[in-house]
Amino acid sequence: MFKKLLIANRGEIALRIQRACRELGVKTVVVHSEADRDAKYVRLADESVCIGPAAPRDSYLNMPAIIAAAEVTDAEAIHPGYGFLAEDADFAERVEKSGFVFVGPTPESIREMGDKVTAKKAMIAAGIPVVPGSKGALSDDPAEIKKIAREVGYPVIVKAAGGGGGRGMRVVYSEDALEAAVSMTRSEAAVAFNNPDVYMEKFLENPRHIEIQVLADGKNAVWLGERDCSMQRRHQKVIEEAPAPGIDRKLVKKIGERCVEACRKMKYRGAGTFEFLYENGEFYFIEMNTRIQVEHTITEMITGIDLVQQQILIASGKPLPFKQSDIQFNGHSIECRINAEDPFKFIPSPGLITNWHTPGGPGVRMDSHVFTGYRVPPNYDSMIGKLITHGATREQAIARMSIALSEMVIEGVQSNIALHRDLMEDENFKVGGTSIHYLEQMLAQRSAK
Repeated sequence: MFKKLLIANRGEIALRIQRACRELGVKTVVVHSEADRDAKYVRLADESVCIGPAAPRDSYLNMPAIIAAAEVTDAEAIHPGYGFLAEDADFAERVEKSGFVFVGPTPESIREMGDKVTAKKAMIAAGIPVVPGSKGALSDDPAEIKKIAREVGYPVIVKAAGGGGGRGMRVVYSEDALEAAVSMTRSEAAVAFNNPDVYMEKFLENPRHIEIQVLADGKNAVWLGERDCSMQRRHQKVIEEAPAPGIDRKLVKKIGERCVEACRKMKYRGAGTFEFLYENGEFYFIEMNTRIQVEHTITEMITGIDLVQQQILIASGKPLPFKQSDIQFNGHSIECRINAEDPFKFIPSPGLITNWHTPGGPGVRMDSHVFTGYRVPPNYDSMIGKLITHGATREQAIARMSIALSEMVIEGVQSNIALHRDLMEDENFKVGGTSIHYLEQMLAQRSAK
């Protein structure tokens, strides 16, 4: 086991990794920007290193500064968390070439899954169903592109091969708009992802977003159930739950087993998530995230497995301590992402938190780095915490979430608690199985009144 690990991230995930390390007896080094100097996880770390100004490009995306911090503190491993450099194959490679252990997959796996075109080919080879579309990156021939679109059938969606997080995609409803959409997506992809390749898929009208959590040690792999992440706005998740309501368990098991087989074939190492669109009883692979997910918490609640600790243990060379038959699923769990923003206009609300009170009670968990007197910086994502509940049934998990949200107090900045409270009372959410478009349609109807 490592004696010291460097955490190359910020916010609640930095604190979450720190807690996992402390339980394992591993000392932590936290790197931070000038804006995060007074953060809770910085104060609690065994060592901390300021690596630059608030701007992410000068701090959390500054590879040389992060590696230098590991060198001067004698850290043995680097955990990237999620976001920032977590799925950057070049960073993983530089970490390992510098003599440190990257807590995550190999650079080769990150590259293969990071390019959506090669990832799709790998899934087809593993027998995992994919969304109908182009067999690879689109050519420069407009006639060929139009032919593919006609074969797939409108509407189609043009996606950047190197995209992710809801960026680099454009829906096209007619042939007249196709050529311009491909051109614009290519230009955006070249700037945002340094990769101009784009591909095309059938745009599913009312799918759900379902993902399968896996853990692998390079030889063996297990799947840890599924999560429903369909409640989202502009491709950004708002609420997640596990397991996904209303989906045949035999079908989920079949997809989970294929994901495990894909991990074995690519000799995958660490935590990962296979993301799917689900419509009319069919799963369609869209991408794989080669990192820990924001919503890993709800999988932990229904399995009792600490995913962050398992990442660290696997990176240290230890094999998976369990096999698939050991995995048991218990009850239902829901996560609400708590953001410092207007609850309905979604405008970020940075500033000083003058009062912060988190809820408690049976089956309630709060993952957050925030405290009374904390100043939410304007430089980063607006998420300031994650409220999680667990119950024996979905109905109990929802009831506990409603109570927890009513107890939570955030003053000094705006938060999206009001939106979450409304959703817990929404009849369609209570039934379960809403599509990825449901929240935006609900908000549009509200604004039209």
